[in-house]
Amino acid sequence: MPRHVFPLTAALRDLGAWTECFRDAEIPVMASTAEALEALRANEDDVDANLLGEMIASDPLMTLKVQAYAAHQRRRRLVTDTETVTASLVMMGISPFFRHFGPQPTIEYTLRDSVDAFDGLQHVLRRAHRAANFALGFAVRRMDHDAAVIHQAALLHDFAEMLLWCHAPALALRIREAQRADSTLRSSVAQLDVLHVELPDLQHALMQTWRLPRLLMDITNDRQAEHPSAKSVVLAIRLARHTAQGWDNAAVPDDVHDIAQLLNLSDGATLRLLNELDT
Repeated sequence: MPRHVFPLTAALRDLGAWTECFRDAEIPVMASTAEALEALRANEDDVDANLLGEMIASDPLMTLKVQAYAAHQRRRRLVTDTETVTASLVMMGISPFFRHFGPQPTIEYTLRDSVDAFDGLQHVLRRAHRAANFALGFAVRRMDHDAAVIHQAALLHDFAEMLLWCHAPALALRIREAQRADSTLRSSVAQLDVLHVELPDLQHALMQTWRLPRLLMDITNDRQAEHPSAKSVVLAIRLARHTAQGWDNAAVPDDVHDIAQLLNLSDGATLRLLNELDT
């Protein structure tokens, strides 16, 4: 059981403490996901892995929960990685899934006392969905056989930030306000100042602790960005960040050019493709 009282209001001492804290914390999911799960539970005999997996894959936090649990089950059974949610569900079975995953806590209830924190988390979730959509589009264009994993990697790319909004909303708000007050302040500097850790380091530690699939870890790791699959994710995340408030950000032309090189298209054709993907 978690030894910490949530929500956290003060930074923990180091990366190890943050990892232990978030490793054991209950992860809330979107209310729409919790409701859909209960509707499917009532008709369990009609549910298959594809139907359930498609629903879960629309929620980054539920995706994370399922993949972490599946990784734990893999360790016990000594089987190979299941790199997507649907593959994980096939491995564990529908009835065992419903037995383990009862009614789910929701982000709406968890953040009921902080409208600002809920809005902050919603912003990250919207960005994740747009990035996943872009990354999938890139993978399909490149005929990448790992398209489903690339989509999932983009969806989960910022899960540590999502967990911070859920479990330490006051600290997440401090980081956001610091960056709003100083537009030149780098995320890594703000995170170190407020949290004593950088979120990418925390995320990598959690992925290692949960033993998430190696391919997913590699594609999600920005340090592997020269690998074409990882580059699809990194560029999708960049574009989603830069266009969160519209397509007039000064960094967008560079994003478009880099994506054009990845897809072997002209800049103009790439921009048209991106606009189609974003509709």
